[in-house]
Amino acid sequence: MLTEKRQDEILKVLSQKESVTVQELKELFHASESTIRRDLTALHKKGKLVKVFGGAVAAASQVITTEDVVSLREERNREEKIRIAQYAASLIGEQDFVYLDAGTTTGYMIDYITQQGAVYVTNAVSHAQRLAKAGFKVILIGGELKATTEAVIGSEAVFQLQRFHFSIGFFGTNGISCAAGFTTLDLKEAAVKRCAMEHTLRSYVVSDHHKFGQIAPVTFGNFISSTILTDKMPEEGYSGCTNILEV
Repeated sequence: MLTEKRQDEILKVLSQKESVTVQELKELFHASESTIRRDLTALHKKGKLVKVFGGAVAAASQVITTEDVVSLREERNREEKIRIAQYAASLIGEQDFVYLDAGTTTGYMIDYITQQGAVYVTNAVSHAQRLAKAGFKVILIGGELKATTEAVIGSEAVFQLQRFHFSIGFFGTNGISCAAGFTTLDLKEAAVKRCAMEHTLRSYVVSDHHKFGQIAPVTFGNFISSTILTDKMPEEGYSGCTNILEV
């Protein structure tokens, strides 16, 4: 297939499903990885798509570069977050060793957690305070405190997490995309999320549906590494995904 024709077909694929991986395009066009990557680079430079790690997303996809403080994010899509949080909390068993990531939806989970026998580990100072006040056994990860997300991040936090093995974990995200995976804005925060997720047997990303199709600069997990708990299935591009659970 001629280069121009193949690139046109790539754009047609993106118009239908919003994001695509290099592997998918290799199989679809029977082309080499280097050929597909050159196509994506060329189309990216023309502004026809957005090249991301492992693939590409439609140019219309929203790329996130800034983040509001926690107090503002708590009120955004509040009802949806509470519904997700309530269901997520019900998944915790009495003997679980739980990782609770920093974030507004994971924060809402605390109001619905009932398992006193479980142990809770978190990198969020406010989460730790609320859990301890409610009588739960909680371990707060140490390290650098990020003001906007109230999360403990950095190499010291990663070092501590490497010693743990969680039976279940719940993670926040800034964006969800088939091609880019789960993304956040900060390299240090991404490192903490990635480490905790890799050390978790059953991991869940808790996110309202508005974050589908959004992409932040740093990937911390691939799209199929966790079950996604959301309030509503996204309208396009995710119909065949089995790891999305509408609650």
